Amino acid sequence: MAGGNFMATNCSGAALKRCSSQIVCAHGNPEAIFQKTMHLWRVNVLLLAGAVLAGVIVGIGAYRQRYRHHPITRFVFLGATTLFLPILSSVVSTVRSRYSDFAITYEMEDDLELLSAVVARCHMGNQVILVLWAFFVQIMMINTSTVVSTDDREGPSKGPPFEVLVQGAWTLYLGASLMRVSILLVILVFLVAPIAVVSAKLALKFYAFEKARCSFALGRNPGLIFGYMRQLRAQEANQNGVPPVSEGTSPPPPPKLLVMGEEENQVKVQPRGYEFKDDSGSIVAVTLDRVWQMDSLLPISTPQQKDWCLSFALFKLLRCRFARYNLTTAGSMGTLTFFRSLLLQKDDEHDGSRVFRVIADEHSFLHDYYYSSLPISYSKRCLPILSIFTSLLSICYCIFIASIAISDIIYYSAGSETQVRCRVWCIEQSLAAESTSYNSGRHYYDYVPLLFLLVSVVIAEVRDMASYICSNWTKVALICRYVNRASSQHSFCMQKWVSLLVLHPRKTPPVLARRLLCLPDQKWKVKVPAAVKVGIIEAVRGLINGRCLSNGAESLQESELGQSFHWACNGNKGTSETILIWHIATCILEVKHPYQTNQEQTSSQNSISNHKIAATHLSRYCAYLMSWCPDLLSDNKEWIKSRYEAVKMEAGCALAELPAAGSVLMPEDDEYQQLVDHLSENSKHEVLNDGVKLGKQLVEMINEEETAWKLLANFWSEMILHVAPSENLKGHSEAIARGGELVTLLWALLFHAGIVSRPGEDEGGDATSDVSFGVL
Repeated sequence: MAGGNFMATNCSGAALKRCSSQIVCAHGNPEAIFQKTMHLWRVNVLLLAGAVLAGVIVGIGAYRQRYRHHPITRFVFLGATTLFLPILSSVVSTVRSRYSDFAITYEMEDDLELLSAVVARCHMGNQVILVLWAFFVQIMMINTSTVVSTDDREGPSKGPPFEVLVQGAWTLYLGASLMRVSILLVILVFLVAPIAVVSAKLALKFYAFEKARCSFALGRNPGLIFGYMRQLRAQEANQNGVPPVSEGTSPPPPPKLLVMGEEENQVKVQPRGYEFKDDSGSIVAVTLDRVWQMDSLLPISTPQQKDWCLSFALFKLLRCRFARYNLTTAGSMGTLTFFRSLLLQKDDEHDGSRVFRVIADEHSFLHDYYYSSLPISYSKRCLPILSIFTSLLSICYCIFIASIAISDIIYYSAGSETQVRCRVWCIEQSLAAESTSYNSGRHYYDYVPLLFLLVSVVIAEVRDMASYICSNWTKVALICRYVNRASSQHSFCMQKWVSLLVLHPRKTPPVLARRLLCLPDQKWKVKVPAAVKVGIIEAVRGLINGRCLSNGAESLQESELGQSFHWACNGNKGTSETILIWHIATCILEVKHPYQTNQEQTSSQNSISNHKIAATHLSRYCAYLMSWCPDLLSDNKEWIKSRYEAVKMEAGCALAELPAAGSVLMPEDDEYQQLVDHLSENSKHEVLNDGVKLGKQLVEMINEEETAWKLLANFWSEMILHVAPSENLKGHSEAIARGGELVTLLWALLFHAGIVSRPGEDEGGDATSDVSFGVL
């Protein structure tokens, strides 16, 4: 901490001269004495710590749901939110009074009855800044709090945290205790204005939560969707059912899945949920079939708009799954047929990218609903606008305070403005010297942390605003509003809004901000190679066309060569052991046929490369699931971890003496043979030996590399579909919270395709297991 200037006290009279000289000689510089007495160093350290904690709250608060499975992240965030107000309270207790009196008294050595003292009255200049600190951090805590409204069967709702109210009351107390001034303008600017912003944000949170909790479009939506699907199934039965779909046939019409507008209909309570009162089938809400008719209504309609609405409708069906409603018996056959037709269609990319985009967007809606406060704002149409308006007010106020702080820094940069200004007197018995000035601390210690805090608040507010403007929720709401209101179908203003937010999202400034701030919509881009998607979609099409869901055995039965490897899928081996055996064999084949570089790719080589990419990527991903996400597989979690670790340790010991690849001791041509020899001679684990045996068999029995990689690509595409069906709702909800998994996308895809369990498993399974969409 920088010190100020302490001028020698000019006492009048012999006694005062003796007072001043003896105090200075006996106790040194009085500047150090006052700094120690006023604890200014502690104030500065605590202010700096508060600035760091504010940055932690904003940074982790924006991304904590994606990383909530990391204990360290959870601990740091909870620690920051817990410690900030106690730290601020400690600072307030140090500088509570606007004017503070300090006295240092000394006994004179030559005469114990005579006392002398140095007395100071100090003005602490950072009271207003502390008030602003309290309110700005309160705004950040409100922005980073997660509010979720769910059905009772999904788990408990997460309302606005009670601690926010307590912290708000305490913040108000801190501000009132420090603002003991009579200047009306200062009270309005530095106390009333931030209180108004904080109160408006809290009121909006509570109002939106209460509306969402009672809304049939949000909180009570799964029960209504379940009842509506039963009504839709009954209507289809009265219309002599829905014809089955097959490859090459014309796609069926879209079903009447609910997209938005459930609140526009009257609802009645049923024993197992809710149903619409209108039995004639005339639903006022926007349904998927109406969206598919936009070509005749909306001149700027694109397939992407329809896919957003389809993802939103499927998201509501997936919420029913998490709420443990059994849609396999109450679902719509028209919905199943329509979704299967999408899987059978050959899109322009020929790799199933459209279906993957639909499911990825569905997961983004699910993540937003369970792990953010964004969806509750759509319980009323005016709430997103009001939320953006309050954020604008907060940003404007931050800019106003920042301009004052910067102007003060510039104004006082050449002067001697300090944190503490004191008037000092030397007193000897009944005599007092004239006061002198004493200043301590630099104003930078107040303003620099404040500016850092202001930047953090602005970032949080801009991110909050951009989440509304760029969200898929807003896009779907605009599309449904356009479809539902015939009066706006020819509205130029509405078309411009839809064009801006829907048709050209990659060219609009809000999306540039989204890329800069990494908003939730961009988190859900699943980076899956095209070859992998082609293999998976082909395997799904095989299931739709009648193939059984198996652990790869069905794909091996399709060729004579494949039947020779059927032993590696049979027996009493669990799914985890089968994955390990085939993963080892895939790695051995990859050593035998490494990737070729610096050569022109012919059509045959491209085919080999695509099959190899699909096989190696899916093989490594399945091994990754065993290592990091064993709860998403069908076998026991502890069994999977123990088998994986045992095989990994055995392989490491067997290859400990193997020379490094590419070294003089191991030429590239001999890598395969030495690898197989070392594993065969030094390994005793059954799974590892079976993997080596299968790898050697693949190399020796299949002469053409393309045939070998095609066989493995088909096997792994079928295997990843085999492990995807699951009733482990908790595991998939946690996977969605941390950013999603490929197996979770396939789990949802198979659910919409009507595949919810493996052959021989009870479809009820573990469906009653608890699901908790917890937040930090």
